Amino acid sequence: MSELVKDSAPRVDTTRLAMERTRVAYERTMMAWVRTGTSLITFGFSVYKFFQIEMKDSLVAQTLLGPRGFGLALIGIGLLSLLLGTFEHARDLRALRRQYEDMPRSTSKVIAAVIAALGLLSLFAVMLHA
Repeated sequence: MSELVKDSAPRVDTTRLAMERTRVAYERTMMAWVRTGTSLITFGFSVYKFFQIEMKDSLVAQTLLGPRGFGLALIGIGLLSLLLGTFEHARDLRALRRQYEDMPRSTSKVIAAVIAALGLLSLFAVMLHA
């Protein structure tokens, strides 16, 4: 009787489940890159705007690395982290797709592209506003 129960149970494809867990782990890692990039971009723009409002006509804005330079650096690092995270994510998914061809496409890359576009807008806004 116990053999009958074992044979009637559906078989689980452990390789497919392992690939799916790996893919989801890659997605979580990509979303962590997106959160990091978003935080850096937001913080850089906020630092710039805060000091722009607080210190109008101050000499601090004319120093080598004032609030504007610091904000630009943070925004640039945020954009760089999005770019590097996207390349790493694409590389990992390509390697996984070689082993498991019918994997779904990544939606986190779309989110990264939208955040990068907003980051570029904030970068240009800080750069063009002296």
